[in-house]
This record gives sequence, C-alpha cells and structure tokens, in this order.
Amino acid sequence: MSGEALAIGIGPERAAEIAARVEAFVREVVVPYEKDPRRDHHDCPAEELVAELKAKARAAGLMTPHILEDGRHLSQRETAVVLRATGLSPLGPLALNTAAPDEGNMYLLGKVGSPEIRARFLRPLVEGRARSAFFMTEPSEEGGAGSDPSMMRTSCHVDGDHWVVNGRKAFITGADGAQIGIVMAKSAEGACMFLVDLPDPAIRIEHVPNTIDSSMPGGHAVVAIDNLRIPADQMLGRSGEGFRYAQVRLAPARLSHCMRWLGACIRANEIATDYACRRQAFGKTLIDHEGVGFMLSENLIDLRQAELMIDWCAGILDEGAPGGIESSMAKVAVSEALMRVADRSVQVMGGSGVSGDTIVEQVFREIRAFRIYDGPTEVHKWNLARKIKRDWKAVRT
Repeated sequence: MSGEALAIGIGPERAAEIAARVEAFVREVVVPYEKDPRRDHHDCPAEELVAELKAKARAAGLMTPHILEDGRHLSQRETAVVLRATGLSPLGPLALNTAAPDEGNMYLLGKVGSPEIRARFLRPLVEGRARSAFFMTEPSEEGGAGSDPSMMRTSCHVDGDHWVVNGRKAFITGADGAQIGIVMAKSAEGACMFLVDLPDPAIRIEHVPNTIDSSMPGGHAVVAIDNLRIPADQMLGRSGEGFRYAQVRLAPARLSHCMRWLGACIRANEIATDYACRRQAFGKTLIDHEGVGFMLSENLIDLRQAELMIDWCAGILDEGAPGGIESSMAKVAVSEALMRVADRSVQVMGGSGVSGDTIVEQVFREIRAFRIYDGPTEVHKWNLARKIKRDWKAVRT
C-alpha cells in the first residue's frame, strides 16, 4: 500500500458505480439505525452501534469505499461522489469508515507514511478495525494553537532513541476510544508529527465537553500529555516538518467535510420537501405558498453551488496543487451555503423541524459546528485577504 498507489484514480464511471452502491446501502441499511437508542452520555453513537454498522458495511463489500483493496485511492473528484453518498445519514460515514478524523488521517499516512508506518498504523484504519485521533488543537485559555498553529505550546525533545512529548490538547475528536493517535508537538527545529498507539498512560483525557454536534464517537476531548515517550522511528518525516505534513492532511480534509455534509443537507432538504408537499395550511399544501416554495428553491440553488465548488476544488487537488487557498474558499462557500440549507429546512418544517422526529434538527446542529471545524469562516476569509494583498503587491512591483 504505497503512497504512489494511493494517488491513482479509478475513473468516473467506476466511482459513480461505487457511489450508487453506497447510497443504496445508506438509505436502506443505515437510515433505519438513526432511531437506535445506543448512544453515550454525550448523545454520540455508542461503539457497539458503530461496530454493528461497520460489520454490515464489511459484509456488503463497502468498507472504506474510497480506498480499494489493492490500495488505490479514488481521486478527489471521485471521492466527492462517494463521500457525499455516505453523508446522506449522520451515521453513514461511521458505518462506511469515511468519517473524520479517520478519513483525513488515512489520507495523510497514505501520502507520507513510511512502509512500516503504513503497515502498522494505516492498515487497521483502512480495514475499519481501529479509530484514530489527530492531536493538534490546544486550549485557548493557555494561549495554545488553534486556528494559528504557530502558537503551539506542546513540546518535544530527544532522549536517546525516543522523543519525549509534554503539553495539553483540546477539542481532540475521537480521542476517547481511539487506538491510533497522530500527535503534533514543537521541537527546537519546529513542528513535529508522531504516530502513537492508544491508549497510553501518558495521554490522559481530562474532560469531554458536551458540544452542539453529536455525530462523532468519543466527542471532542481535552487531553493532558505527560512525558509521552515515542520511538524515533514513529515520527513522520523529520523534526521541523510537521506543519508541512499538516497541510498535506488539512486541505483535503476540509474538502472531505464539505463532501459529507453536502450529503446530509441533500437529505435534510429531501425531508423538508416531502413535508412541504404533504402538509396542508390555509387551503393548500405548503409548497404552494410562495414563502415556502421559494425557500426550497433557494435550497436547490445552494446545494448545486456547493456541489460545483467541491468539484472545482477537487479538480485543483487532483492536478497536484497544494490546494490550501482553494480549500479555504470551498470551506467558506460550502459551509455557509449548507448552513442556509439546513436553516431553511428547519424553518419549512416548523415544529417538526426542531424535534428529534427526523434528522433535520441534527443536521442543523452538525452544520453549525462545521462552520468552525477545520478553521472558522473568518479565519479562512482572513487568509484569503492576505493572499489578495500579496497578489496586489506583486502586481505593483
């Protein structure tokens, strides 16, 4: 399973065939589990529920559908149609092993991991036998790294043939229950990235806060790292290269969020449309009232624009460009458009839209959090403004 092999696409027709199988599986098998009561105390899907769904996906030959058995990885454009299909239910990405943070971690390890790291850490992820966590964000009250990774305070230093890591991390998705961790820390040379087996007594979960979203097992933990010893051969690349590898992961991961949540909002709009076409008020169905009909029309426009933005950015990444600026643009455009879709879907359904009778209210909560995941809208706009200024200066000199 080489990094080179992982970069090869399979063609749009084969990708469309996989996406169709995934969509049928999600709609027919996964959706009925949305009422399953097996949830943890943060209302996230319980490990038992996820394991049951994964077993059914594995039996259907759909485990990790964007990575084939021979290690070939769908192109970003091909991945988009598959991940969109997995996102038709909040449980879909968990069932089919395309959820964050695992999907982004698999992409990173497939691109830059050594053969030994891929065999030890990537294979269990691809096979759906393990969950992972990406330890980068730090507590804001301590002045740690968030949207500005240069503020990283977690430190690492060499001790014989090991590195020793100390610090605290925050909002670490899936840390509770993960078997594999990617830990970022700062050495004298700069940022570093390490692979670790979990659980480890040196990595202690302090707190898992309740958050607005509830789709990711393990929640978003605050973690203390005390004298974590990591063998030197479990570093990705060399000391000081961590930020470069983070960019390899983050640009595609932003886009993957867009792909999955586009699927969720397509489903929310379907539910709202069905409601509006059945519900009677003031002598006619809701869809025949201009205010409601226009909201659903605007939903279709936003969904289509989000799809086109994803396809455009995916094409940039498929051409081999870093895609940082393009993925920032896609993250802003898609997350804001999908927020409008989710909000209108709730509004069209009225009281039913804010109840747990359908997934519409959950999609609304998840999309609200998505506007912050992988960088808030405002941070991406600020980054784009910096580029505008740089380009302006370049033209004038």
